[in-house]
Amino acid sequence: MQRRCFLTTTAVTALSAPFVRAQSKTSLQGTLIGHGQHRYQVDLLWCRAVREKHPVKNCHEMVMDAQKRLILITDEARNNVLIFDKDGQVLESWTLHLKSGHGLSLCSDQDQERLLICDPGSGRVFKTTLTGEVLLKLPHAHECGAYEANAKYAPTEATQAPNGDLYVADGYGSQFILHFDAQGKFIRKFGGLSTQALNAGKFMQAHGIALDTRGPEPLLLCTERVRNEFHWYRLDGTYAHSVYLPGAFMSRPVIAGDLLLSGVCFGMKPRDYRMWRERGFIIILDKDNRVISAPGGQAPTFEGNQVNLLLQDQPVFRNVHDVCVDDVGDLYACQWNADQVYPYKLRRV
Repeated sequence: MQRRCFLTTTAVTALSAPFVRAQSKTSLQGTLIGHGQHRYQVDLLWCRAVREKHPVKNCHEMVMDAQKRLILITDEARNNVLIFDKDGQVLESWTLHLKSGHGLSLCSDQDQERLLICDPGSGRVFKTTLTGEVLLKLPHAHECGAYEANAKYAPTEATQAPNGDLYVADGYGSQFILHFDAQGKFIRKFGGLSTQALNAGKFMQAHGIALDTRGPEPLLLCTERVRNEFHWYRLDGTYAHSVYLPGAFMSRPVIAGDLLLSGVCFGMKPRDYRMWRERGFIIILDKDNRVISAPGGQAPTFEGNQVNLLLQDQPVFRNVHDVCVDDVGDLYACQWNADQVYPYKLRRV
């Protein structure tokens, strides 16, 4: 299927029809998944949290701090943040009482690690300490002049530039990237909603954002989930380029050394170009943004430099919302709408 035809089919289906629900439960403890030099053994039982004490709804995102602790954000208002050691034990927890805690990014202010937390339900973005003290609350898009009063704003992810400026992806709202200075003053917006299958630099769903430092200059890397693309921008909002990954409805981009990883929340079936729930997997790209492994998915194949349709292989995952990479290269998969499961660990082999 040609790229334009495939994208048009995907986009129209995603915007006009409900998700098709698959039925998949996993019992694949110990299964080996992945490809090439990036293969992993699945540990479904890694997390040792006690549900009565530390319940979760959706495990949205996870990061590792300098102390090698794994920090998870959930939309469970009783404990928005759970902090684990690498053995899966809960070290501590705290909450901002958010009912839709979603985005969680790690940044640094003068060598002090901070968290950027997005709550799409309230339209709020917070910078906090690792213990939950709020240091900065960005203004709502309606308050700072970024949007008119009737425009929807539901931020899903934020990242910080080397100079301290903040960039917010409005992934469940009007699909802009909002640029603020380090003190929270609105500077500009770029991107915006597009319902066309091909419209470089605009979004059907600007779900995630990260700072890509692998090249000669730092670039903003944004997820276009519905069109299965990554978009890169310069820090002034100028569009740079895109990579197309058919079949991969990615969540946020994760940079780990020379690698780019992302959890695929939704997928497809062969010869059925619709967005299906519970078809998740993980993708790993090299420094040239070429898919080299797809844990939980089929082995990537190519036509020239273009990867072919990416599909789930084994139903290890349902809907992978994020992937975290630790200091030894093990992965942790966070899932949405997966019966409130805690993160799985993938041990590199």
